[in-house]
Amino acid sequence: MKTLSLSAEQAKAEREWWVVDAAGKTLGRLASEIAEVLRGKNKPTFTPNVDCGDFVVVINCEQFVVTGNTLDDKKYYSHSRYPGGLKTRTMREQLERFPDRIITEAVKGMMPKTKLGRAQMKKLKVYAGAEHPHAAQQPQPLEF
Repeated sequence: MKTLSLSAEQAKAEREWWVVDAAGKTLGRLASEIAEVLRGKNKPTFTPNVDCGDFVVVINCEQFVVTGNTLDDKKYYSHSRYPGGLKTRTMREQLERFPDRIITEAVKGMMPKTKLGRAQMKKLKVYAGAEHPHAAQQPQPLEF
């Protein structure tokens, strides 16, 4: 039996849209499942060198769950590229200001650090509320 290898055109034709409700889900487990769907590893036609994953829409991104003191111990760093321009925020501060960035960064850390990984990350859409503008794509609910 020959190994199936998709072309880029075939992979684009098979893409689906999924919606994930992050309310009450653990952050790391949620991020790993989303990364698997973005890469396409949940499909029998997975090809490592082709973007064969699906689109994922995450709603209620501010309602995820973390354990222990993670809200106060985990830090997010950004730098302005000027001397002394390092900014540090705890997860609690980040959750108040930019809740979508927490899930985006968690998924990004689980994706390949290549052009392909950056292209696959563009298929992730994260929203703070229960509403999203992708109703026309008819996303199906994704349960883990």
